[in-house]
Amino acid sequence: MSNAVPPRTAVVVVACMKTQRLLELLPFAVMGAVVVVDVVTGPGVGYLPLLSLGPAFASVSCTVRRTTLIGLLAVALCVVLVAYNEQEWTPRNILNVLAIVGVTIASMWASAGRIRRERQLANVTLVAEAAQRVLLRPVPRRAGDLDVALSYTSAAAEARIGGDLYEVVTTPDGVRVIVGDVQGKGLEAVETAALVVGTFRQAAYDQADLQGVVSRLEQVLARHLPDEERFVSAIIAEVTGDGGISFINCGHPPPLMLYKDGTSVFAEPPEESPPLGLTDLRLEVPKPFHQPFGPGDRVLLYTDGVIEARNRNGVFYPLPERAHILREKEDPQVALDALRADLLRHVGSPLADDAAMLLLHWPEPELRPAEPLDPLGQRHDTT
Repeated sequence: MSNAVPPRTAVVVVACMKTQRLLELLPFAVMGAVVVVDVVTGPGVGYLPLLSLGPAFASVSCTVRRTTLIGLLAVALCVVLVAYNEQEWTPRNILNVLAIVGVTIASMWASAGRIRRERQLANVTLVAEAAQRVLLRPVPRRAGDLDVALSYTSAAAEARIGGDLYEVVTTPDGVRVIVGDVQGKGLEAVETAALVVGTFRQAAYDQADLQGVVSRLEQVLARHLPDEERFVSAIIAEVTGDGGISFINCGHPPPLMLYKDGTSVFAEPPEESPPLGLTDLRLEVPKPFHQPFGPGDRVLLYTDGVIEARNRNGVFYPLPERAHILREKEDPQVALDALRADLLRHVGSPLADDAAMLLLHWPEPELRPAEPLDPLGQRHDTT
């Protein structure tokens, strides 16, 4: 089981293929309906101009060649219906044929423009996917003593990346994690997220403590953020294996601690601290605070897209009430996928904001047989 983003892409692709097929059949269906109605009602009503709907609809989904062929078919049907109705080639009938030809030429032009834009969009999508691999690369399933699970849900089905960010770095001193949310949308938010993630990857190795990591992030953001106000809410965590986890919360929703005894609690910071990038509001680098965390425990780090997700009645997603979902599955990725599915059921529609969730699980140590004793009563290695 991969901890990559849960695949909505396959569902979207299947739906798009079905829609594409229906759009390709639509011109023939429309022209067929016009022929049937004209034959049934007779020549007096004048349905022949409606045959131009065939090439018009073809421009939405068909190639230039296919649009041309559908236009020629419409002209042929017009000629056949004129003969079938035993009509003469009056100026009106000639104008009907010319109208179909004109619509066909315009549809060919529109089809060529659509195909050109689709190719441009495909190139942009490839660039976005490359950026995703750099910015939001898959986190490891195992980091130190921890199992790691990830869920990233974009507010738009076709979107690849947004302003939410995450990273897990295993250092000689322990595992360091960041989950954050950039204020704003669009490419500028993505650029800021890339800046934060890249800086964190370096600072997590270089800095001796979490305060040093935060200081490095503040320095880089102060140099690179534009003049207008922009900030990054973030939660930065460190697990060193000494039976606890340390956090620095920079204006971010508090992590949810899930203990093996069945209790859960939000890890609230003792003092409020502004988000990263608002150095004018920060008197000093916030101090880390400590929470118990050991074998059998889990901790969920998330962005505000989770707790601010509303259903049709305007009710926010009740994360504390859904905490039990994260305990029901032994595999943390399966458990996190179940929580994501519950979140989407609660909303009942596409999310209004991106939602990133990172679940850390400290597995119980495996029971191992005692090492055999040598004749002197001392243990020795059997490997």
